[in-house]
Amino acid sequence: MSEQNYAGKVVLVTGAGGGIGRATALAFGRAGARLVLSDISAQAGEESVALIKQAGGEAIFVKADVSRDAEVEALVAKTVATYGRLDCAFNNAGIEEESKPIGECEEALFDRIMAINVKGAWLCMKHEIRQMLRQGGGAIVNTASVAGLVGAPLQGVYAASKHAVVGMTKTAAAEYGKAGIRINSVCPGVIRTAMLERALEREPRREKHIVRAHPIGRIGEAGEIAGAVLWLCSDAASFVTGHQLAVDGGLTAI
Repeated sequence: MSEQNYAGKVVLVTGAGGGIGRATALAFGRAGARLVLSDISAQAGEESVALIKQAGGEAIFVKADVSRDAEVEALVAKTVATYGRLDCAFNNAGIEEESKPIGECEEALFDRIMAINVKGAWLCMKHEIRQMLRQGGGAIVNTASVAGLVGAPLQGVYAASKHAVVGMTKTAAAEYGKAGIRINSVCPGVIRTAMLERALEREPRREKHIVRAHPIGRIGEAGEIAGAVLWLCSDAASFVTGHQLAVDGGLTAI
C-alpha cells in the first residue's frame, strides 16, 4: 500500500516510543504530516522525534500518561497550541502484560490493563473529539487487536480491554459521524515488535506456533499496521467509519 499525502495535516500519535506507534509516526512523517508524539517514556518518544526529523519531517514530543485526564487534555491542548488544529489521531498507547488464565489474574494487573487500554482510549477520544467538533471534523484510529474480535487464551483481561476499545469505537463513530468525525480501529495480529522479541527470547518455541496460526505464513511487521492506519485516516477511506480493520495475516479467518 502506498503512503497517503498528509502534507499540512496535524497528526497525534500516542504510544509513539516504539513498535507500531513509532512505525506509524514515521510513516505519517514521510507522508508530510506535522506530528505530535506522546509516550510514557520521554527517552523513547524523543528518539522517535529524532528519527522523524532526521528523515526531514516535523514533530514534537509531549510526555503523557493516557490514563490521566489532565495529562491527555494537556496533550491535545499542546497539539492545538503548536499547530492550530488536530486533523488525525492514532490512539495506540496500550499494554499487554498477562500470560495466565482469568482465574489466576491479579486485581492490580486487571486495573492496570483497563486503566491504560480502556480508560486511556476513552480519554484520548474524549479530548480529541471535543477539538475536532470545534474545527469541523477529523479522523481517529484506535489500536484494538485481534483479541478484540475473538477470544485470547491466557490473555483474557487484555482481550476484554480490546473488546471494550472496539465497542467504544463503534459507539463514538455512530455518535459523531454527522459531525464529520470518522472513528475506526485497527486490529493487528501478532506483530514483530520489541515486546514480541522479548517474549520469544523467553520461549523460542512459540514462534513456530505463532507463524502456523497465521494463514499468510509469517509474523506481521509494524510498518504493515502503519499502512492501514494511514489509509483509515485518509480521504481514500472517507466512507469508512465504525470499522474494525483486521490486519492479521488471516488469523481471524479460521
